[in-house]
Amino acid sequence: MEEEEGLLRRAVNWVTDIIVVIALACFTVYAFGSQVTVTGNSMSPLLNSGDVVLMNQIAYHLGVPDRFDVVVFEREDKKTNIKRVIGLPGETVQIQNGQVLIDGAPLSGMEEEQKVSLAGLAENPVFLEEDEYFLLGDNRDSSEDSRFSNVGNVKSGQITGKVWFRIQPALELGRIQ
Repeated sequence: MEEEEGLLRRAVNWVTDIIVVIALACFTVYAFGSQVTVTGNSMSPLLNSGDVVLMNQIAYHLGVPDRFDVVVFEREDKKTNIKRVIGLPGETVQIQNGQVLIDGAPLSGMEEEQKVSLAGLAENPVFLEEDEYFLLGDNRDSSEDSRFSNVGNVKSGQITGKVWFRIQPALELGRIQ
């Protein structure tokens, strides 16, 4: 009798362990493993058309986007895009002479080759409300981003996650900074 009870206890423990592992795997895939395929070259050279990246969906449920994060967001027309966070809530963004200004001061951390040739809506100061972000593509000359009225300021509710890892092409596998 004791032998049967011990066998039953081990079987129940084994099944419980399997259920816990499956639940943890499902949570991990949901939280950190949503695949997004890059369309277009607006984030080149970091990301190119056809690249497949993983998006962390939990990052912005627990925190907020930081400047220079690469994020996935849904536009008003329901298209999904990937861009870089430039302006944060409460800031004023303006583009003058190819330079991005945050609250009147040049944005530090931008490369010289990331000059902006077309200011669009940011030709005049753009104030960001408490739940709005200003996003730009890394390929400034070929990016439909917050400079244009069909995208504009992106509300926090439109941001679906943070891009964190490239899985395709395999030769460029790695973390996204």
